[in-house]
Formats: sequence, C-alpha cells, structure tokens
Amino acid sequence: MIRLTKIASMVTIHCIIWSLVVLPVSGYSREESQAATGISPSGEMAEDTAAAPIVKPGEKKARKKFPWLLAGLGAAAVVVAVVLLTGKKDSSSINWGDVEYGTVTDIDGNVYRTVRIGNQEWMAENLKTTKYRNGDPIANVTNTWFNLTYGVYGNYDNDPSNVATYGRLYNWYSVNDSRGLAPAGWHVATDADWAELIAGLGGESVAGGKLKEAGTAHWSSPNEGATNESGFTALPGGYRNPDGPYFHFGNVGLWWTATLDNSSKAWRLSLRYSDSMTERASYYLMGGLSVRCVKD
Repeated sequence: MIRLTKIASMVTIHCIIWSLVVLPVSGYSREESQAATGISPSGEMAEDTAAAPIVKPGEKKARKKFPWLLAGLGAAAVVVAVVLLTGKKDSSSINWGDVEYGTVTDIDGNVYRTVRIGNQEWMAENLKTTKYRNGDPIANVTNTWFNLTYGVYGNYDNDPSNVATYGRLYNWYSVNDSRGLAPAGWHVATDADWAELIAGLGGESVAGGKLKEAGTAHWSSPNEGATNESGFTALPGGYRNPDGPYFHFGNVGLWWTATLDNSSKAWRLSLRYSDSMTERASYYLMGGLSVRCVKD
C-alpha cells in the first residue's frame, strides 16, 4: 500500500500538470478558439476567415476532441489516485500485504535485511558475524564446547556453505559479551523483545506461522501454517549440542535471548516445521543457537 500511494501521488501531480499546462497549449486555448470563430477584439462576430488557421476537413474537429480525451483520462486517473490515497493504512499497523525491508551492516561487512513489525525493527536474517562490535574476533571452535565459558561460534556441521542462508550458531557467552555481538545501535533480542513480537502476531499458537519463511525450499514438509506475513523470514538453522553434534537442520529454528533463566541456562525461542506455534524454553549456555537482533 505504501508503494501504491506513492504512485497515486505521482499520478495526481501529472494530472494537474496536464490540466494546467498541457491542455491549454495543445490546440484548444482561448486565443485559437477566438480565431477559429472570427471573434473580434471588441467581442463582435466577424467574417475574418483569414484569422482562422487553415486546416483540412475534419482536422479542426479532431484537434478539439483530443484535449477532451486527455481530460477524461486525467479525471479517471485522479479518481483512482484519490481512492488509493484515502485507503492508506495507519502507519502504526502491520501492513501484511506490502512488507518493506531496510538494511543494517555488521562489523564484518555483512548486510542484513531488516523489517519493522509493530513498534520493533528486527533483523530479517540470522546473524553471521565473526567479530564483536569492537572488532575483536570471536573464537571459531569446531570440537566440543562443553566446558567453554567464553564466546564461540560455529557453522552448522562445520560447513561454511551453510552460513550465507542460515547464519552462524553462537553460544550464550558470545551473546552476553560486553564487547557486543550485535551491530552498533542494535542488541541481541531479549526475552521481553520476543514476547512483544509474539503477542503482536496473535500469540504463541499462531505467531510461528507468521514468522516462518513460507514453502519448503528450506523448511521440511509440511512447514505447517507458514506464511511469513510478518516479513521475519525465520529459517530452520538447527542447533549445536554443547558436546559437539549438530541437530535438526531443516526441521527446527532456535534463537537465543539475551536473558538468563538461571546460572546454567538462558531463555530461547524455537519454531518447528510441523506446526505454527512458538515455544519458549531455556537451554544450556554452552550450546549453539541462532541469533536475531533488534534495533535499540
């Protein structure tokens, strides 16, 4: 609808130009009308045929009709424009039919799509940075993470080809690092951020479908209820157990929150291919999950 109203505005402007500029100079001005009918400067009728332009039979009639055709088309366009402009939705509402994306760039130079949902602006892709906000590297550990208490990241199955689409998996220590995992002006989504998002999409029983990418290009079939109406484009990047194995690629997406549950676990949000629900639970700090960020 946003793009349509912009187009409608342009149509309206062009119609005004046609009516004020093009039509008067298109062969139907007051002066030419007077010349054609032989009206003298004093307003009396005259037989001054020399004042009238020389035209072939039927040409004068065509020239008179052409501006009226333009006027008719312009009037129709104005009606369409008014309908579109008056039908514009409130800017505070979620416009399901016309999702518009912005962008944000991380310290590595990765460019992410962003989307506004309600009063929040979210990344519409999973984080994939290999550095903290200050430029310090995050450790890439391919063996066990079980006893690690510092930030690390991994690629699903230790395969870099998965990163472009699904992003990277991080332990919670990287999420909580004071150097900052998110781009400047952004933060890793908190438990409260996720709760606001889900509530705004109708609650946990249906929000998952509105968050998941539609179809089965990345999600396993049937990808129940997936519409991606929000533009969030959630993908099933799987997860990494603290002791090493990766699981459920294509079936499940799991995202950290920046909020602790207890000394050994933090809250996370998950989506499944088999239903439209969201699930909030806690997971071990040493495990590897995906990350989404929210604008400050």
